[in-house]
Amino acid sequence: MATATRYKIKDENPSKVEDLFNPYNVGARPFLKWAGGKGQLLDKFQDLYPKQLKQKKIKTFYEPFLGSGAVFFDIAQNYDIESAYLYDINEELILTYQVIQKDVSKLLDFLYRYQKNYLKLDRKQRQEFFYDQRTNYNLQRFNTDYDKYSEQWFPRAAQFIFLNRTCFNGLYRVNSKGEFNSPAGDYDNPTICDEQNLMAVHQVLQIAEIKKADFRQVVADLKDKSFVYFDPPYRPISKTANFKSYSKQDFADNEQIELSKLFRELDKEGIKVMLSNSDPKNNDPTDNFFDEIYSDYNIMRVPARRMINSDPTKRGAINEIVVTNYSIA
Repeated sequence: MATATRYKIKDENPSKVEDLFNPYNVGARPFLKWAGGKGQLLDKFQDLYPKQLKQKKIKTFYEPFLGSGAVFFDIAQNYDIESAYLYDINEELILTYQVIQKDVSKLLDFLYRYQKNYLKLDRKQRQEFFYDQRTNYNLQRFNTDYDKYSEQWFPRAAQFIFLNRTCFNGLYRVNSKGEFNSPAGDYDNPTICDEQNLMAVHQVLQIAEIKKADFRQVVADLKDKSFVYFDPPYRPISKTANFKSYSKQDFADNEQIELSKLFRELDKEGIKVMLSNSDPKNNDPTDNFFDEIYSDYNIMRVPARRMINSDPTKRGAINEIVVTNYSIA
């Protein structure tokens, strides 16, 4: 298992350095490729977190749209929180997180076999293997009890990770029937069984409660001294953008508005809240959708790169918005 590391944080006196020990600072990083993952923005986000987090006054972190978990891994390993609540409506995603949290060694056994079998195949055989696994994955969802943790979940989680690591561009996408439909990727040596990182992820997840639930569940679990980060499915930046289907449930403008109401409700409760989304002004400078529904809050635009597009030439610089209910010092 990965070991904890020491890190140093400067206090208000720059000449004084305090040596602290964080048992969860183990180098864990997202184990999935995920559209909209925040790994590329963490350096910017660290300047946008509430000052109370940096002052160790926030003890509980909430992430209602978990996805790749990049922000959770950053906060859990670099700030002094005591617990976290992680949610997502994607039942396959939550199943996999729970298996890593509880039975990572059994998951690794399945992933090792996937990696061994897949890498010895030629390109044509890899394509056939991928589509066989995709078909089986879609069929077996009818035989999976997503509400009761069991040994059945181990091969399911391994299959989920295998498909994620070998599908085109790492794009997890489902159709309206809930069928995973991303095509096969073309990789020379994909990492399917990343033992060191998965063991580190396992360790960091020990502070978390992981639930299959939508974003509204956060209200029932709220504690004092909390920080909530919302990273909902992005509002498409163009009429042809279609990379938001991570579950069979759509997240349209009505849902974005419902989320803004919850943002306001949490603000009234004194909870620190941060939200990110695509900036519709990338495509239409007159589109004030988010500026209007979050007009009472701080809205910042941060540069990012569009990482997922079937045309590589269209993966370029864009802005994303970040909304906070607290001022940025």
